[in-house]
Amino acid sequence: MKNQEQHEAYEKARKRIQQKKHLYWHFVFFLVGSVFLIILNVLLKVGEERFGDWFVWAILIWLFFWALHFANIFVFKRFFGKDWERIETDKLIEKHIEKVQKLEKKLIDKGVISPDSEKNILDN
Repeated sequence: MKNQEQHEAYEKARKRIQQKKHLYWHFVFFLVGSVFLIILNVLLKVGEERFGDWFVWAILIWLFFWALHFANIFVFKRFFGKDWERIETDKLIEKHIEKVQKLEKKLIDKGVISPDSEKNILDN
């Protein structure tokens, strides 16, 4: 069992590192691409007559997508990832079991069901 837990921890860490690696590469491409767009517009005058300083808008849009990528990795995955889903599912199951037990206790107290039938209900 310990080996499986170690393997799961390793896989989780490996996936997290891959996510961060992709984010960092995205940032490098963003920087290189931004310089390329600036060179196209300012030095080579591509599209300057029709659109003016279009590279600013292109870089801002790309920056917005990079910020979404960043938030996905460092905010949403951390707080709403698989671990969060598992914990929330466990909480809901525990609440459901508590409600069923309370209901069964009420039914037993009222004499609607016998204490022996309690095991059958919980098992189902």
